[in-house]
Amino acid sequence: MDLNFWMLIGAYFLGSIPFGLLVCRWVGGIDVRTVGSGNIGASNVSRACGPAWGRVTLILDAAKSALPVALVLEQSGEWAPAVGLAAIVGHCWPVWLGFRGGKGVATTAGVMLVLAPVSTLAAVLVWMGVYGVSRVSALASLTACVALLAAVGLHDPEYMSLGVAAVSIVLLRHRENMGRLLSGREFRSKL
Repeated sequence: MDLNFWMLIGAYFLGSIPFGLLVCRWVGGIDVRTVGSGNIGASNVSRACGPAWGRVTLILDAAKSALPVALVLEQSGEWAPAVGLAAIVGHCWPVWLGFRGGKGVATTAGVMLVLAPVSTLAAVLVWMGVYGVSRVSALASLTACVALLAAVGLHDPEYMSLGVAAVSIVLLRHRENMGRLLSGREFRSKL
């Protein structure tokens, strides 16, 4: 097995660290999977432990995917998208939690921030605007995904395949949220 294989495996395992679960256990002895939506991501951590800890989780989840991508870029850029996708998959389907993880928004942002910073910042601005108006993280995340793909198509077309794969994962992980959005029952958050 070559180094590229080990980079993919390493990115998966780094991505699979459940920071939301660890933060809530450390801060309040809470299993975040038993609160609110049951998700281990920043929005649910905010519900369980407060907005400051939700932001900490968001930063850690973005960093755990950005780090392996940045390291691979130092060696060879051609494997960076695959390594980023491995980190996102690790977050969404972590072996430690029976393959039941987060929704991939922060980890996607971390990967894309390293590879396509202008496109990612545009998507973050869209997320902030939609969240500021609606206070619904899922709606903001889904809208930001569309914005990310549009921006990548315009500014960073070499990462379009990665963008489509990552956004597809995020959309897949948000199936229940989409159902709640359509019925008007989606959780509001306090990020």
